[in-house]
Amino acid sequence: MKKILEINDLKMIAKKNLPKMFYDYVDSGSYTESTYRDNENDFNKIKIRQRVGRDISSSKLEKTILGKKYKLPFGFSPCGMGGMLYPDGEILVAKACEENNIPYILSTMSICSIEQVAKETNNPFWFQLYVMKDKNFVENIIIRASDAKCYALVLTLDLPILAQRHKDIRNELSAPPRLTLNNILQIIQKPKWCFKMLSTSNRSFGNILGHVKGVDDLSSIVKWTDGQFDAGLSWDYVKWIRRLWKGPLILKGILDEGDVKIANNLDIQGIIISNHGGRQLDGTLSSIMALKNLKNKVNSNIEIFFDGGVRSGKDIVKALSLGAKGIFMGRPYLYGLGAFGQKGVEKVIEILIKELNTTLLLAGETDVNNLDQDNLY
Repeated sequence: MKKILEINDLKMIAKKNLPKMFYDYVDSGSYTESTYRDNENDFNKIKIRQRVGRDISSSKLEKTILGKKYKLPFGFSPCGMGGMLYPDGEILVAKACEENNIPYILSTMSICSIEQVAKETNNPFWFQLYVMKDKNFVENIIIRASDAKCYALVLTLDLPILAQRHKDIRNELSAPPRLTLNNILQIIQKPKWCFKMLSTSNRSFGNILGHVKGVDDLSSIVKWTDGQFDAGLSWDYVKWIRRLWKGPLILKGILDEGDVKIANNLDIQGIIISNHGGRQLDGTLSSIMALKNLKNKVNSNIEIFFDGGVRSGKDIVKALSLGAKGIFMGRPYLYGLGAFGQKGVEKVIEILIKELNTTLLLAGETDVNNLDQDNLY
């Protein structure tokens, strides 16, 4: 891996390794994908202040998040279907995060279940929950997350309905893939991926299969999932979840000041400023521009986290300087996973550490906890 120098290198390898349907699932947004592009491009509008003549012989990257000390100021966001990029993908990601002491948020729509990930790791991970109509399922999965010693619950609010993602529809995406001519042609072009996937029995949504009455195969999972997104979502749902979950509660998908004002009055410990990776409302603000707008609007007792468009260590420095307590990302580690499994995820962390540390020092700072607006032009 000596010639792998940046996240984009892993992206290109993942593209070569994966069936088109799964690569496209990662590398796509909703509709015109304008928000997806803006998430990355708007980082370029923010410039880091260069300072010289300072002692930068040492540096500190550690961060305390939700009362817990982590080695680094970033972690990995919840992403569905990681286990279709590489066998037992979510377990491998969790192990890489554990070894580097960074937070990992397991998705409701993961291929490996909460229990499987917990069995293979020692450090508590976080768990992400979608708003679902099936209240029995929600209650049960919160109990399962608690039993697995998950440290925090991340409630996703920006998916009351599913925005259209053209590539997924054209690829007839599902897990496991349906045996259509298009899918068969895609799969046979990637024989190494096929052989690797034969090594695991985890090829569908582990948190759902066997945990919902009548859901025991691909067709029933698809039918159940399609009817679960709750267009009637209100803030009362958050209050209900708060009563069920006793640990730290984080709301994901906040972009607007009006929603921040409501969140400020709830019993929550954090918000993640995010537009779902540009996969939901096409044409809305990029996450980094929303962070600029909201950084001074959130109550001091609520921690601000950021997700969206991070592709390098300098992006992490910019988001920290704008007031985020912790930075989360999804696509970079999925590229690493699709490229080399756990070693690829570890390479992503290695790249980000080096870029983050170099950027921090060249900005004249030695501690990520000291970054603020004064570090930007």
